[in-house]
Amino acid sequence: MRTAYRVRAYPTAEQAAALNRTFGCVRLVWNTVLAWRQARYRAEGVKTSYAQTDRYLTELKRDGGHDFLYEVSSVPLQQALRHQHKAFANFFAGRAKHPRFKIPNPRHLERKAKNLARYQRRMARKQRGSNNRAKARAKVARAHTKVRDARADFLHRTSARLVRDHDLIVLEDLNVRGMVRNRSLARVISDCGWGEFRRQLEYKTQRYGRRLVVIDRWYPSSKTCSACGHLLPALPLSTRHWMCPGCGTRNDRDVNAAKNILAAGRAVSACGADVSHSGSSRMRSAVKQEAQPARAGVPRL
Repeated sequence: MRTAYRVRAYPTAEQAAALNRTFGCVRLVWNTVLAWRQARYRAEGVKTSYAQTDRYLTELKRDGGHDFLYEVSSVPLQQALRHQHKAFANFFAGRAKHPRFKIPNPRHLERKAKNLARYQRRMARKQRGSNNRAKARAKVARAHTKVRDARADFLHRTSARLVRDHDLIVLEDLNVRGMVRNRSLARVISDCGWGEFRRQLEYKTQRYGRRLVVIDRWYPSSKTCSACGHLLPALPLSTRHWMCPGCGTRNDRDVNAAKNILAAGRAVSACGADVSHSGSSRMRSAVKQEAQPARAGVPRL
């Protein structure tokens, strides 16, 4: 018989910082290698072995942009590759789902949707004004409270981690009210709590002396190539990947937009531009100043 023991650790401040760096590097290695495997399979139609991922990790450390991976132990990074290789083996054997990227939207409402629907159907069958209907209504309310509390906890943890680990945080000003008018996306967008997440970042960055920059919503972050600065005339929402006609780089829509938003935020921060709605014109001019060197061949962030 095997016995397992669960032990609570109380790390010092230095140990906690080292653990956070290690966890962050492990998450980065998992996501980067997973994206590379998927791109390689789409381009070449071949599977990737563990030895190939190991060599790719070595190349990743030496590319000049991931020197911080040397600051943590190599054992957790190698273990992340082993876990990913085993996850793919289980997927191809039909024992598990396809490996996913790691810090995705937890979709609290979607995970509780079945329970909510069942409680609501039970409540609908009860006679109005009866005690049984009141009890059923209480169960529905408790289910919604659990979803709300889980979402709030996730947003607080995520915003606190971002503010703690970064001096500059850049957001894109999204028209959430207009986006929720899309019936296909309304529930998913509402479940994310984007407005609350921005509110938490705003007061937490002020409290801890960090900088929050909000990029104008009309900045074409998705349509601009982060490698060369080429601007597409149009990019439908259904297009998740696109090939840059200027430099030939294959861009992931969301990753490319994040790189452009970060570059624009750094430009705004360096130029001291206003980030309010009244200062949107000055913000766009600062963004243009950052975009011009990118067309000259500045490497991507």
